[in-house]
This record gives sequence, C-alpha cells and structure tokens, in this order.
Amino acid sequence: MFNYKELTKLELYSILTGIFCACLIISNILAFKTFTFFDIILPCAVIIFPLTYIISDVLAETYGIRKTRQVIFLGFLLNLLAVIAFQIAIWLPAPAFFTGSEAFETVLSNSFRVLLASFLAYLVGSLLNAHIMVWLKEKSEKYLFFRCIVSTLCGEGVDAIIFISIAFFGTMPLIALVGMIVAQAIVKTVYEIIVYPVTRRTIGFIKTLN
Repeated sequence: MFNYKELTKLELYSILTGIFCACLIISNILAFKTFTFFDIILPCAVIIFPLTYIISDVLAETYGIRKTRQVIFLGFLLNLLAVIAFQIAIWLPAPAFFTGSEAFETVLSNSFRVLLASFLAYLVGSLLNAHIMVWLKEKSEKYLFFRCIVSTLCGEGVDAIIFISIAFFGTMPLIALVGMIVAQAIVKTVYEIIVYPVTRRTIGFIKTLN
C-alpha cells in the first residue's frame, strides 16, 4: 500500500513533475472547447491548467528556482512532443472503416497561430510566476499566501494577455478580447485562492522531508 509518509523529498519532486506535465498536456487538449460562465467565454483548460501554477508555486517555494525551471522546460518539451505525435497521427491514413478522422483532427490539431500563442504564453507566464515567487521569498519568508497569490496573478495575467492576444486578435471585438483576458486571470487566481489550504499543507509537508 502507498504510504506518502515514507516519501523522500526527491521522490515527491518526481511525482510533482509528472503531475505538472500531465496537467499541462491535458489542458492544451481541453483548450479547444470553450464554455460560458456568466456570459464570459472561457476555455475548458481553466479546469486543470491553474494546477500547473499551483505546482510551480510549491516547487519554487520548496525546491528553488533552478529545479522549478527544469520542470517548466520539461513540460514545454513534452507538450511539444505531444503536439508532434498528434500531428503525425492526423497525417497517417486511416482504414476505411474508421469514421472519426474529422473529429480526431478537430480535437487534436493546432493552427500555427494558436500553437505559438500557447507555447509562448506558457513559457513566459510560468517562468514569471516562479521567479516572482522566489523573489518575494528572498524579501521575506513570511506571508506565503501573499506570495502565492501575487505570483499567480502576475504569471496568469501575462499568460492570458499573450495567449488571447496572439490567438484571437482580429477574430472578435477588442472589448470581448479584453474581457476574456481579465476573466481568465481572475478565474485562475480565484482557483489558486480556493486550493491554497492544500498548497500550504503540501509545502509544509515537503519541508519536513529529507
């Protein structure tokens, strides 16, 4: 039976890395479907993508900026690998009895514009979040809640600005574009606030490990 109390700090780092990368890849698939929340259109990626920022906060707080950057870049490379694999699968000829090619391509294909927006927003937003978290910790190790929320708000805000501006500029009125940016940043930050008790306990637990 799995006993989390027997985990080492290095083993937990590996687990968090796996969860981070899985959340990133899943969120990029979910992003192709949107939903309406109080008349605001949001991508379904908001269901899980904020977890990458929460894990990034945990990593930055307990393992430092170097190891956090390693996870962020690994996530980028694995996401790129997934996109390449999806595209190859789309190109491969399907047997005559397979009737789902169009739906498969709709879900897993990426336009170059959306792909560029996604990758750039992820890298800039994630790295900014991690660096702000560490910078604030160097100023004072107190106020963990403040550090988590401020770093997430900055990272998620920049992420939303880059992604939505590149992916959707020219496809909708400017006011709608700005509304999407603000809504995404707020929703993801609220997500962080709700999950904060788990974040705090996870950080506290990791700091007790060898």
